[in-house]
Amino acid sequence: MEVQQVLCMKGGDGEASYANNSLLQKKVILEVKPILEESITELYCKTFSECLKIADLGCSSGPNTFLPLWEIIDCIGATCSRFSREPPAFQIFLNDLPQNDFNAIFESLARFYERIEKEKEGMSRQCFIAGVPGSFHRRLFPDRSIHFFHSSYSLHWLSQVPEGLVSESGTPLNKGNIHLTVTTPPSVHKAYLNQFERDFTAFLRLRSQEIIPGGHMLLTLLGSDGNGQNSSTDGLYKICELISMTLKDMVTEGSIQESELDSLNIPLFMPSPEQVRSVIQRESSFTLLRLETFKLDWADNIDDGNKDQVFDKYGRAKYVVMYIRAVGEPILASHFGGAVMDSLFHRFFMKVVENIETGKGIYTNLVISLSRNGSLPTMDRKG
Repeated sequence: MEVQQVLCMKGGDGEASYANNSLLQKKVILEVKPILEESITELYCKTFSECLKIADLGCSSGPNTFLPLWEIIDCIGATCSRFSREPPAFQIFLNDLPQNDFNAIFESLARFYERIEKEKEGMSRQCFIAGVPGSFHRRLFPDRSIHFFHSSYSLHWLSQVPEGLVSESGTPLNKGNIHLTVTTPPSVHKAYLNQFERDFTAFLRLRSQEIIPGGHMLLTLLGSDGNGQNSSTDGLYKICELISMTLKDMVTEGSIQESELDSLNIPLFMPSPEQVRSVIQRESSFTLLRLETFKLDWADNIDDGNKDQVFDKYGRAKYVVMYIRAVGEPILASHFGGAVMDSLFHRFFMKVVENIETGKGIYTNLVISLSRNGSLPTMDRKG
């Protein structure tokens, strides 16, 4: 599997698009807002830079793309008011893989600028936004050019399917599963962990070259409570297990081939806090300021703040299936073909109903706040 070719959210603004099925991700961004405000305020008060250069890695498309940007601009504006300073200019880079729906982002820019002009008079003329297509597993920016990196719900995706998932004789080692489950052999768990450690180490090393000394980075990703091997307690592992069960049913009925199921391995890893901390300490370019966890229910934010709405188990299950489909269908369709997607997700829906009915379904989230080691350069101490 060429990960960069299939790892993209469903674009556009249709019923099944990511833009219309990302309320859970919005909830995650709002949960992290206090830490984002703390990090960007601390950075700005250390630099008082005339132009803050900010990069959002894995920005996707839809309303969530602009949510953390608004929070940053709003927070810096309030900070400047307290210090009686003129707000800085903002140079903001939105990064995602080339297959991302950047056209939808660019079409929405005018509305975002209008909102800034309306609510933050004059600041729209100081905000410059550009798209940067490319993988964050590679270099994206010049040396020491970025003040602040932000990434939400992207770093749990691996750069590639781990190596070593097939025996010397060519037999799939994780037969019948598309990801890690309680039946997955230890060697496969180890291969996934090794791939995450390589990817995260490289990510930190690359960003350490692109960020200014003293610059900040805030990362939010799916994680696990323990060692990442318990699919019954870590939400997205359970989702992948339910999809595997659905695919097995389709193999039994002849809708797909068993070899197709056995050859699919989702390039995804949800690390524990200890696994993240270990990589940061070994790589050593950054100081860990915060490493926190919080949990969300599968159907969190289904009402998007309207508490008068009530959803039964079928409504909650549909909500879960729609956002999983918006994220996962490009990968699944590239492997099994688009013709079986409706059947697959209908069957998956019934399994989600059963799990929601029994009270199962929790996501563990990790929030990582970092500062680049080293002193701020003199040219950034303006004001």
